[in-house]
Amino acid sequence: MKFPRCSGVLLHPTSLPGPYGIGDLGEDAYRFADFLADSGQHLWQLLPLAPTGFGDSPYQCFSAFAGNPLLISPDKLVEQGLLTEADLQPIPRFTTEKVNFGKAIEYKKKLLGIAFDNFKSTTDTSLRADFLGFCNKHSSWLDNYALFRVIKEEHNGASWDVWPKELSKRDKTALSQIEERLQDPIEAEKFYQYLFFKQWAALRDYCHSKKIRTIGDTPIFVAYDSADVWEHPEIFKLDSEGKPTVIAGVPPDYFSATGQLWGNPLYDWDAMKKDNYKWWIDRFRAMLELVDIVRIDHFRGFAACWEIPGGDKTAQRGRWVEVPGRDFFKTLNDELGDLPIIVEDLGVITPDVEALRDDFFFPGMRVLQMAFGTDACNIDLPHNHVKNAVVYTGTHDNDTANGWFNSKAGAGSTRDASQIEIERHRCMRYFKSNGKEIHWDFIEAAYASVCDIAIVPLQDILGLGSKSRMNLPASTEGNWTWRFKSDALTEELAGKLKDMIVFYGRDNALNMVPVSQTAKTHA
Repeated sequence: MKFPRCSGVLLHPTSLPGPYGIGDLGEDAYRFADFLADSGQHLWQLLPLAPTGFGDSPYQCFSAFAGNPLLISPDKLVEQGLLTEADLQPIPRFTTEKVNFGKAIEYKKKLLGIAFDNFKSTTDTSLRADFLGFCNKHSSWLDNYALFRVIKEEHNGASWDVWPKELSKRDKTALSQIEERLQDPIEAEKFYQYLFFKQWAALRDYCHSKKIRTIGDTPIFVAYDSADVWEHPEIFKLDSEGKPTVIAGVPPDYFSATGQLWGNPLYDWDAMKKDNYKWWIDRFRAMLELVDIVRIDHFRGFAACWEIPGGDKTAQRGRWVEVPGRDFFKTLNDELGDLPIIVEDLGVITPDVEALRDDFFFPGMRVLQMAFGTDACNIDLPHNHVKNAVVYTGTHDNDTANGWFNSKAGAGSTRDASQIEIERHRCMRYFKSNGKEIHWDFIEAAYASVCDIAIVPLQDILGLGSKSRMNLPASTEGNWTWRFKSDALTEELAGKLKDMIVFYGRDNALNMVPVSQTAKTHA
């Protein structure tokens, strides 16, 4: 699908301000949408919205289809009559600049439990009917997800592969007994999903009213400890005991000298092909009901995957194994139509990856922070950009622009001190900059680029340093916690962005239509 020349901001909802320990889909999300509109933006890019597991990473989730209940706004539940102001008290003393996942989970879990109890006793028949309609519509994934979460809770959060064998192997009699015995908590899990999707749909409609479209993120892989792998072990490379025979990652790269060991199970593409990639097609259909544009993370994995032996502790001994990506995307287009997809084509990109991307006319990525490490032929340098691409100042995996410019050897990348200094010098020369406002130099270069889409993380718009970084690949602590202050989005800042957007012709996306009007729909 061809995209208009436009721009947007990368911000995950957890990074929004608010009093409840974590950003949510409440009024601060609507204020952020107002800021996007006031600053001339037409796109809001998010990270995956699914329920996070160990490490709180949105790229390691309990389901590829479910929403994250932590994003449910307590204030919206009060407006709906499912909570009272008294139910919100006492609000724990949360820090405002970081997400405290542990405290936020405990607090939100209590509130959602109260909301469910109030729902059960409600006399509002329309609410009950709406909930039942939601359950029926999403039963293909919702029933299994709710059962997975309840069994997991009963086993103190243990991974599904260490549950009693009759449960890990999905014995029908054992599961039926669980469904009967734990009917109430199963319904509660479904209700939390109903609340998330209801609040998200309202926010997305508001964005549409402001001519803002959402970009959702689809990780190529799913977490091993997920409802997806538990329900569909036959489409993953697992042994007879359900353990991964090979796991996902990437070879040594910019972020790690030993590669990145992600640990996700890898797909059995031969098995997937037998049913016409049904699981994947269902996943894309669900995503396109949730967001307007889909960003595919680790797109190169649709050409070939880095397969690492299941017991390895680093990614070094992996090997590239081909994937039938061309057949898959042809099938996807046949089923769902010409889809609004952008792809993350970073890392080890070979001609087969480029051909797969270009043959389906998917916009790839250009990242300005990666532009200065080689020579004038570097594809991330603005003079080498192409129209059908998305330019970023940096991604959720990069440092902030200011952090990158002021980085030290060994901190956040494999670059040494001389490489960092060379890149910094090249950057200042290229931008004709003294480096004092390097984040604005990056933003202006992105907006001036010929790339159809320009995306800037909010941290760069605010001129923040490395402490505001969202994620450091190959690390396990301190990620995904950044939040911005409630007074950060000023009229002056919006005006400066809009002036720049108009100057570089990125304000002409008013006719971008919702995806629901362009993609095929299927019952």
